[in-house]
Amino acid sequence: MGRRRSRRSLQRRLERAVEHPHGPGKRLTADARLRSELALCRTYRIPHSQFKGAGTGTWTERDRTKALAYEDYLRGACPQCGTREDEWLDTEGDYQEAYVAQSHKCFGCEEIAAKQREIPDGPSGDGLKVLLMPAGVLAAQRVIDELTSA
Repeated sequence: MGRRRSRRSLQRRLERAVEHPHGPGKRLTADARLRSELALCRTYRIPHSQFKGAGTGTWTERDRTKALAYEDYLRGACPQCGTREDEWLDTEGDYQEAYVAQSHKCFGCEEIAAKQREIPDGPSGDGLKVLLMPAGVLAAQRVIDELTSA
């Protein structure tokens, strides 16, 4: 009976964390490792208990509650920069500088942008996509093309 009562208590605490992410159960916002684990679980579509090595792959109530809380957490983040409003506010609700924007040059993105400028406008360019391929793979592909066309 005591085990059943503690399981119900845990379930209620997890449900409150989903309903009130800034109240009890702030672990998801404070625990980067838990967020990383839940992100992997989301990607591989497995319950957290299975990820931790304790489950059989069956979604428990606790797994579902964590997954729902994580989805709620994701909805609260900006789709462009990934930050959350509460990261920018102090305990009194006043703005605080939480991040500093810096520029960073990505050579892969530069290469993609240069190739995209070569794609013609109109029907001849419709549907064309640019992808990055390792230079060695492209060189090997060219050798194979030469050998098979000769």
